[in-house]
Amino acid sequence: MSPDAESLDPAGAFRRWKWRVLLAFCAFYATSYLGRFNFSLIQTAVIEDLGITRADTGWINSWMFWGFALGGTLHGRIAERIGYRVVLLYGAAGIGVFNFVASYADSAQGLLVPWALAGFFGAATWAPGLGLIAQWWSRRERGRAVGLASASAGVAMVVVWLIAPWVAAEWGWRAAMRWPPMLISLMGMAIYLIARDRPGQVGLPEYAESEAVSREAEAASEESERGLAAYVHVMTNWRFVLACHLRGLDVLVRYGVVSWAPVYYAQAGGFGLKEMSLVTVAYPAGIMLGPLMGGYISDRLFGSNRSRVIMMAALLSGAAIAAIALSPADNAPLASGLLFLTGFTLNMAPLPALAIDLVGRRLAGTGTGLLSVHGYIYGAVQAWLFGWLSMAASGGWVWVFGTIAAARLVSAAAVWRVRA
Repeated sequence: MSPDAESLDPAGAFRRWKWRVLLAFCAFYATSYLGRFNFSLIQTAVIEDLGITRADTGWINSWMFWGFALGGTLHGRIAERIGYRVVLLYGAAGIGVFNFVASYADSAQGLLVPWALAGFFGAATWAPGLGLIAQWWSRRERGRAVGLASASAGVAMVVVWLIAPWVAAEWGWRAAMRWPPMLISLMGMAIYLIARDRPGQVGLPEYAESEAVSREAEAASEESERGLAAYVHVMTNWRFVLACHLRGLDVLVRYGVVSWAPVYYAQAGGFGLKEMSLVTVAYPAGIMLGPLMGGYISDRLFGSNRSRVIMMAALLSGAAIAAIALSPADNAPLASGLLFLTGFTLNMAPLPALAIDLVGRRLAGTGTGLLSVHGYIYGAVQAWLFGWLSMAASGGWVWVFGTIAAARLVSAAAVWRVRA
């Protein structure tokens, strides 16, 4: 549409642009796990090739989470200052580079630093993306928009779940880390060219926030949009801080299952690498669909109230994970069904949308970045804890999934305090 036509129909132009930005980010993010969670799915091959243990690979994965936590602290805020698309582009490039470097490691120690740096640059692909979406989507519609973005993370999980084990089985684990992540770098170039950071860059006015929660958050943040004041402002909002710890528990559970369900079903269920991939792909399929339901319910049925949906998701996913702990590991149809239910109900929780609601659009990058920081600190703990617990305790796998289920009950008990 020409600039003159857009000036005659600004509402229609805004609608087209906000969908263009959202869909561009979803397509970009759908490739991002090829360079982040590929290691979790091929770690059995890494263990056999390098002669290391599950505790070693858990430690390596924890470094990725720590790298992501550090990146989450910085990249959202940087994106607010220099541009969301720029940060998405350099994050995508960094993921490709450091996966390539990690593929040449010949020991656990050789994997630690490049894998931590892959996590650091991986953080540049999430919070800046949500910050970008927040510039185009108001609170009234944000649950569905962020739900679609979160669904793209589920697509990314399905993509890596199918591709990484297959590439590793055909050409070895090094190839799985070396070549598929290059697609992320190409998609980073694409979103840089397709999207725009703000409506003003295409001659359109910003939307007016009609919902009180976000309108008040934006008014309160007007004096805190420079330098470190942004961090102080969001971290003195107790509801936001509680949401951050809820996100931490959410990530502990999500990536506890991502990291250890493939190992559990390979070792306790006796599945080979390809069979394990086909059984456990049900989990990311559920993750892909859950946010669509959660976003729709929170926007349409609960008037953009996120807390009720988060509590519902915590209780349902806790029950599904407890069933994994108590069911036979060699029953492929049952395993797939429980993993699908776990992924679907877990990812119904609209926590990223809640974070943006509580801090407002101008600090959405900072807020969602700090939300991710808490998530990956908890994620780093689970990467080490569950690897150790699976070996240290009698009936270790029951303890692993029982602990994961208990974390969901803690989330359900805590979220009612937020009430937003």
